[in-house]
Amino acid sequence: MAAHRLHFSVLLTLSWRNLWRNHRRTGIMLGAIAVGVWAMIFMTALMRGMVDDMLNEGIHNLPGHIQIQHPDFLDDPSVANSIAEPAGEFEALLQRIESKRWATRIRVPAVIASERETRGINLVGIEPAAEADVSGLPELLSAGRFLESRKDSGIIIGAKLAERLETRLGKRVVVMSQDPDNNIRERGFRIVGIYRAKLPGLEEFNVYAARDTLQQLLRIEGRVSQIIVVGEDYRDIEPLYRQVRQQAPADLQVRAWYEIDTYLATMFNMMDGFVLVWVIIIFLALSFGLVNTLVMAIFERVREIGLIQALGMRPALILYQILMESTLLLLIGLGLGNGLALATIKPLESGLDISVVAEGMAMMGASSMLYPKLTSSDLLLANSVVILLGVLTSILPAWRAAKLDPVRALNST
Repeated sequence: MAAHRLHFSVLLTLSWRNLWRNHRRTGIMLGAIAVGVWAMIFMTALMRGMVDDMLNEGIHNLPGHIQIQHPDFLDDPSVANSIAEPAGEFEALLQRIESKRWATRIRVPAVIASERETRGINLVGIEPAAEADVSGLPELLSAGRFLESRKDSGIIIGAKLAERLETRLGKRVVVMSQDPDNNIRERGFRIVGIYRAKLPGLEEFNVYAARDTLQQLLRIEGRVSQIIVVGEDYRDIEPLYRQVRQQAPADLQVRAWYEIDTYLATMFNMMDGFVLVWVIIIFLALSFGLVNTLVMAIFERVREIGLIQALGMRPALILYQILMESTLLLLIGLGLGNGLALATIKPLESGLDISVVAEGMAMMGASSMLYPKLTSSDLLLANSVVILLGVLTSILPAWRAAKLDPVRALNST
């Protein structure tokens, strides 16, 4: 054991000294590794932040992490496929679940008409008190007020829709939809609020009114389109999902966000794999420089390697020494790259304004503010890949050094 410790100490000392025999080459390689590691982590944080924002916005617009509704509602979102408001034992069960952030909604296709224009919309009936906690809609208001009660006679529209309708706050509009008997129902509403969504395209479609007011308009008193439940984190809703599914009546359909929107689910599942591919691609570019550095160091020390072999150093120890040099080089480069990444990502976590490409981001479902997200798993992945592949890449130069013939090495020029 003492001999092994002595060998390790000697090899570590030799590796460290050999690493700095050519300061310029080592410095260039360290710079390349540091920049490469920084690029891995920084771009991963940007992509993770963008995808996270897209997922959050997509789930926010569903809305909710879990939805309880009529089995046919997703295929035919009409008032005919409504469900009874939660009451009695079912309501008590909803109150007892881990997340008490839940609300009922009415969602029906409708038509809105101003004095000048007519548009098709998605009419949403909400409970004002619960909606503030579930979707944060009041925070999006840019003018006017939020709905004050479930019987409020006002309506809230998006800024883009207001432009299309050529109307404004305080004006009256007419909303038309169908009741369960397919009769046209219409009512005049005064615009009491205008909101601006993170994704401007949504402002043209979603229109909000008080739930009880819409129930009366559509003649569906006591019924709603869906019950939405919001957990703490969209990544970890399985316990909540199982709890809600067990407690919901058998004739209702309970679905999680990834079952409702398969595109978002695919994006979520692909993100980890995409990060791994990205890290490997960056490292492949770095590996050429690493191999070149080690090979050049071996070429410069052919006679030296032959001499230490002639003095009795085993080929295996030469192999370990070259690998140790590579590992030291990688560890120093990783330390510099991680420090550089943290120094550039942390100041940007409060938000990076990319409004110059806002339209393109909106098409992908992301907002014009990008919030880089650095996770410990991504940091660990990048560092692990660099160390693992770096050592594997170094095996070939190290093996060549260990296989040098001592006599030929000593006679080389």
